[in-house]
Amino acid sequence: MTHWIRFALADGSEGFGTLEGERIAEYHGDMFGTPQASGRTYALAELRLLSPCSPSKVIALWNNYHQLAARLEKAPPAHPLFMILPSTSVTGTGEAIRRPPGYAGKIVFEGELGVVIGRTCRNVSELEAGAYIFGYTCINDVTAIEILTEDPNFPQWGRSKSFDTFTCVGPAIASQIDLATASVLTTLDGVERQNYPLSDMIFTPAQIVSRLSADLTLCPGDVIACGTSVGVGSMKNGARISIAISGIGELTNHLQA
Repeated sequence: MTHWIRFALADGSEGFGTLEGERIAEYHGDMFGTPQASGRTYALAELRLLSPCSPSKVIALWNNYHQLAARLEKAPPAHPLFMILPSTSVTGTGEAIRRPPGYAGKIVFEGELGVVIGRTCRNVSELEAGAYIFGYTCINDVTAIEILTEDPNFPQWGRSKSFDTFTCVGPAIASQIDLATASVLTTLDGVERQNYPLSDMIFTPAQIVSRLSADLTLCPGDVIACGTSVGVGSMKNGARISIAISGIGELTNHLQA
């Protein structure tokens, strides 16, 4: 299994590479093309991790777990239900989730699996979809929950989730994980809040990629947040929130006023 990361050095330069224990092996070129090893390595302590990719868009699913659908008394959807979030909402592990100016309401965490696209993808079958998946990452899909329902005429999913730093991605992209056994574990200030199995998904990653590619073109580096399950909750200023998935790593951020 390969773990791809992006990083920033002390001089401000950025790069990418693979995680090998406590060191990063640097690569050049296109992560999603034919990257070449530079021969240079760095200690993790020498650099700051960035979001592991720079997506042109993030596609966020809703109601994609049987357990949550049952809790909400919603029928499983016939097609993935989604919204599109801007690239400017993306931030990496270790970074602050910034409270929107003037907003004093609840800010909610949602621990999720992220699927990263590796090749331009349009109208692919479920059998073909796996070849277009570059790997998997952790997501915290953050919501300013009171903005969502601010206007009684229209649920503002896009606005409530699109603030800068509200799409936390990382720490790495794992080339493969065991979807049958892995779980999403979310902790808030060290206390477990979510622990649900990926096997409970209504639409699998291959099904998601296939069906979304019939609706729109998926580009290399795009991220699909596969939806969350039970245990979503709010964060107070200064809270530390971590999303961990076996085989990927742990994404950690804090809510800054």
